[in-house]
Amino acid sequence: MGSGICGKFGVNVRKYRNEKGFSQEKLAEITGLHRTYISDVERGTRSISLDNIEKLANALEIQVYKLFVFENI
Repeated sequence: MGSGICGKFGVNVRKYRNEKGFSQEKLAEITGLHRTYISDVERGTRSISLDNIEKLANALEIQVYKLFVFENI
């Protein structure tokens, strides 16, 4: 897993995805992003654009800022 903000962001994406019961494939389908892109983001190995952050938040039905609240990480 990547370190720094990308790693922490990825942990949050995975957490909210799991809470929704979505697979990476399902989240990719909803957002229009590729499954390997979702995987890279969750592992913290890919930096992500603001547009794609918004797509993820919308698909996960959360406010964008929640992806940046790094508690217990």
